[in-house]
Amino acid sequence: MKHQLLRSTAIAVALAVGAAGAAFADSGKEYNLSVAAIAGPTDIYRIAAIEIAADLLEREYAVRGEIVHINIEGRPFTQWDEFRQAVTLAAEAGNAPNIVVASHVDIAPWAQSGLIVPAEDYVDLDAWPLNDIYPNLLEITSFQDQVWAIPQDAESRPFFFWKPHMKAIGYSDADLDGLAERIRSGDYTLENMLVDARKMIDAGLVEENRGFWPRPSKGPDYWMFYMAFGGEMEDGNGRLLLDKTSMAEFYQFFVDAVELGVIGKNHIGTPWDQWHGALTSGQVGMWQGGTWQFAEWTGKYGMDFFANATFSLVPGGGDNGRANTLTQPLVYLITDQDDEEIMGIAGELITIASEPRINALHAVNSAHLGISKAEETVGLYAGDRWIREATPVLLPFASAQPNNIFFGQYFEVMFSGLQAAWTGQKTVEEAIADVETELKAALGDNIVIK
Repeated sequence: MKHQLLRSTAIAVALAVGAAGAAFADSGKEYNLSVAAIAGPTDIYRIAAIEIAADLLEREYAVRGEIVHINIEGRPFTQWDEFRQAVTLAAEAGNAPNIVVASHVDIAPWAQSGLIVPAEDYVDLDAWPLNDIYPNLLEITSFQDQVWAIPQDAESRPFFFWKPHMKAIGYSDADLDGLAERIRSGDYTLENMLVDARKMIDAGLVEENRGFWPRPSKGPDYWMFYMAFGGEMEDGNGRLLLDKTSMAEFYQFFVDAVELGVIGKNHIGTPWDQWHGALTSGQVGMWQGGTWQFAEWTGKYGMDFFANATFSLVPGGGDNGRANTLTQPLVYLITDQDDEEIMGIAGELITIASEPRINALHAVNSAHLGISKAEETVGLYAGDRWIREATPVLLPFASAQPNNIFFGQYFEVMFSGLQAAWTGQKTVEEAIADVETELKAALGDNIVIK
């Protein structure tokens, strides 16, 4: 299917107002809007949903006796760096896309630069369908006490277990059915996981260093392990927070995993194809990934997921630990334009595209999670077993990286320290001391260190 749906506005109008409308097909007002989005083969509805919304909005105008033509130009991208650079350069040249589907982490820098405007000024958050969006998702789109975006999708980053290997080390089907709840309650922790991973290796079920595999590159997922040991990324006043004790326990967890032979010290940098291939064929005992990867695992790699895997929140660790998951929803953003009317149309399109049936098309097609409670009742969504089971286990407990312009610097320093400890270049104590020094120098009063 093409990224841009081919629509005939004349036909849409004729269907809405009857044959007489055809005589006026070339009259009426014309609006031209562009939509830029990360949109790979399974993500076509990040643009197509706006096209569907444009068709519906045209018909609504027609029923009211007004003829409008809303033309949508889709600008799909597949690489984040290229996408962000293109949007920024277009804005500098005065040609920013009217609607941008980006990560919520783009809200803070683009709001500060004036590239985007608060979405709450162009949509009605108190009316359906936006008033049905999960509150924790809407909170993620807020910055400096304003709602700057509308969630386009949701996802989560679960912990996975290879069921046949778990059974081989003594777990029954009933045990596996109850594992997610044990993890949520804190009864099964990351320490338990390391023990079970080592059992799989000792039993010859998986090779050395393949007991547990997290993602093989830098990514927000690693913050979940900091939170698993009680860490918070922000304090109650909107400032970034480094909890040195939690960060040290997080680093120590990966050092312990290496010393136990559960994971290799050079795991970061493993090719993604090798990573996917190993875990979908039972060569890895446990792993941490994303809900959206279900589509790739069951499609490209032919994994019989429900026969071979079970999932949960990321287990907690340590005395103050908590099970958790992270979501990094993509969001609809409205860019700052000279034409207020066009910005208003953009708000109307985003509102319509957020309706449950339209959003469910993207969720099911791309193995993402929905944005509203009502979406769970849509037949397409409810009929998808993965989404149906994953949503209640994960989404109510999902948090996100803060919308803070300094967070990118914090992330770089955190991950550099993790790698130094993980690979043995530094002790955990040395890595934490260097992280503290670097953050103080880079961020000063913009981060609280405790």
